[in-house]
Amino acid sequence: MTRKLSSLFALLVVGSLSAAAFGQGSYKQPPKEVLDVLNAPAPPATSIAPSRDRIALLDVVRYPPVAELAEPMLRLAGLRINPRTNAQHRQNYFSGVSLQNIADGSVRRVQLPAGAKIISPAWSPDGKYIAAGNVTDKGVELWFIETATGRATKVPNVQINTAYGGFSWEGPNSLAAMLVPSGRGAPPEYRDVVPSEPNVQETAGRSGAIATFQDLLRSPNDEALFEYFATSQPAMITPKGQVTRIGKPAIYDDLSRSPDGRYFLVTTIKRPFSYLFPVSRFPRITEIWDASGRVVKAVHESPLQDRLPVQGVPTGPRSVGWIPTEPATLIWAEALDGGDPRQKAEHRDRLMKMSAPFSGNASELLKVQHRYQGRGFGERAGMMLFYDFDRDRQHRRIFMTDHNDPSKMKLISDLNVTDRYNDIGSPISKTLPNGSSVIVQNGDEIFLTGTGASPEGDRPFFRAMNVNTLETREIFRSGTEEYEAFVAMLDDEGMNFITRKESTTEPPNLFMRQVCPPGRVCTALAYRQLTEFKDPSPQLRGITKELVRYKRADGVDLSFTLYLPPGYKKGTRLPTVVWAYPQSFTSGDLAGQVTGSTNRFTQIGGASHLFFLLNGYAVLDDATMPIVGTPEKKNDTFVKQVVDSAKAAIDKGVEMGVVDPERVGVGGHSYGAFMTANLLAHSDLFRAGIARSGAYNRTLTPFGFQDERRTFWEAQRIYTEVSPFFYADKINEPILLIHGEADNNQGTFPIQSERLFAAIRGNGGTARLVMLPLESHGYIARESVGHAIAEQFAWFERHVKNAKPRGQAAAAER
Repeated sequence: MTRKLSSLFALLVVGSLSAAAFGQGSYKQPPKEVLDVLNAPAPPATSIAPSRDRIALLDVVRYPPVAELAEPMLRLAGLRINPRTNAQHRQNYFSGVSLQNIADGSVRRVQLPAGAKIISPAWSPDGKYIAAGNVTDKGVELWFIETATGRATKVPNVQINTAYGGFSWEGPNSLAAMLVPSGRGAPPEYRDVVPSEPNVQETAGRSGAIATFQDLLRSPNDEALFEYFATSQPAMITPKGQVTRIGKPAIYDDLSRSPDGRYFLVTTIKRPFSYLFPVSRFPRITEIWDASGRVVKAVHESPLQDRLPVQGVPTGPRSVGWIPTEPATLIWAEALDGGDPRQKAEHRDRLMKMSAPFSGNASELLKVQHRYQGRGFGERAGMMLFYDFDRDRQHRRIFMTDHNDPSKMKLISDLNVTDRYNDIGSPISKTLPNGSSVIVQNGDEIFLTGTGASPEGDRPFFRAMNVNTLETREIFRSGTEEYEAFVAMLDDEGMNFITRKESTTEPPNLFMRQVCPPGRVCTALAYRQLTEFKDPSPQLRGITKELVRYKRADGVDLSFTLYLPPGYKKGTRLPTVVWAYPQSFTSGDLAGQVTGSTNRFTQIGGASHLFFLLNGYAVLDDATMPIVGTPEKKNDTFVKQVVDSAKAAIDKGVEMGVVDPERVGVGGHSYGAFMTANLLAHSDLFRAGIARSGAYNRTLTPFGFQDERRTFWEAQRIYTEVSPFFYADKINEPILLIHGEADNNQGTFPIQSERLFAAIRGNGGTARLVMLPLESHGYIARESVGHAIAEQFAWFERHVKNAKPRGQAAAAER
């Protein structure tokens, strides 16, 4: 069981203010037409069983009340822990589960406790069960759902530790779980603790990049709390409720069983802990245990990772795991360049293997030229795909080999990571009986799926690739009038599969498709709708959208999706919102590639800028702001490139007769907020801006930001030039700053917004700072979402929609 668990269920989520709103008071609400959309029921999340016979439908909870965010929270070693439940703070959950039979469409409702909060639902490899956590006031229960009957059963006397743990299937009848240890005693105090000693750190001669990590340990009491709540008891649990504990309580980072069930790969976290780094950098020991928990082999002991260079990796074994098609063989990567990408090296990594009975040393499987980035295994014939990344060229390569005979090596793909048009897609996997995931093989073919980016927009595909010739065979590709994406295979031949189809007028639903394999004669191929999710917000169907392409002054191709409000009359110039997020590219050709699709069903949720459409605005969504240049120097021209891109977007909108150039606002979230503040500081293109959860002083992120590889001490001029904080006196358009008070995103400390606001105020500018209590980098509470929308509406109502022409405004100020 790996600790970093993610649900198998991909969410399919549909996504007038008075002057008094500008004062202090309660949470504000947006207009009724916005509330109607926010309050619309969300379609269920869906997942296909590994047995390919059922669909799980899960009831989505989109906006929990802020009271849930107000649950106690301990910030320890980069984790956020609810001490009442020994669980992650603020876990996404579902409120109910239904099971649909694919063959006949019948739906069975699973009977769960009233008020259930279902987390991390996971299919058993044979599809006969779903394991799920249920968050209660006292902790996280473990439940098994029998999928044939819909019967749900709680495992008694078991509490799952999701503070630093969880559960995963290790076979059809075995669930590996991290339990809260029984009889561990009361936790250390965590409220108003009287200090017994100062908090001391010391350094001498040790170098290494220190990123702006958050929620770190700060005191000996924090260390005691982290150790208490992160400690788990490993156990194997059957759907019948039999619990077999393995080993002793400790802080486990990983526990996974070998495919033959005879061994466990175990990684534990050890002291000394760090006050500068999160738990992912703490010392750890990786071992192989037998089924009883006895240590068979020590694989590696890793010290505190406090000396990693920028964009570097640890030395020693990393990415350790089982080969899923071998009884008990480990594979891992090791750096050959000291983990430092700045060092010259013929090969940066190597892959190692070690097999049971683990009596000898590991052997080298192969060397990797650039930085190793991952692997995947076929279901037979020793097939293995592995990836490497050349950070200087920004290229990712995919190789295929036989892990039993690595001399058989074949290059499958060598592309820039931003080349979306030529992306071959991702291999399609299936689950083996032992719980491992492997790439589906059908004769000489594997199957690939991808977004299918093209000049006309995304057209998702499902195709087969011959591993000998590398020729591809298109099985399915979305049409040009709708958006249809591959979801799951229903057989190993690629003849029957499920897609998710939507259009501008029809909401996303699952469909079953059937195609005829090569060399066969087929008649009456099936194509039928499996789900019937309804449009939750019909009032949004009046919104129109189109992909618009244009050029920047330097010739780089740009694009945006133009959204127009319901009832728009052609030729009317509208107040406009430009919403964007800068991205880096090594060439203008790559920067000009189109992404997204105007054929998708319009859904609006959260604090989305698209709600401006219900208030009479045009929206230039995802207006591309490419930063083109070499990986080392591209940010040298960051400001000029975003200003030129913004001007090109406005000019195009004006040319189309849609945009009123006197009433244009700009906004963005995170790096988009950083962009917004820079645009207001270095241009007069916009009347106002909205900057959410951003970072504005890059000297506070001195070991790099976004994909900047230079440190502050290597590029002081660039760090200051791109920091709008240093140009606060030039921000002469009104800016609304919104930030979650509990933002734990690396680099976007809440103080970033607080200090920019103070700088603007001190220089006589116009700004408003909204700090959302208990919210993190994104905003999820119902009250917070509504308030953020209300603030955005009110700000642009005053400073964009009803703004006087620039000449009149300047005269009024005089």
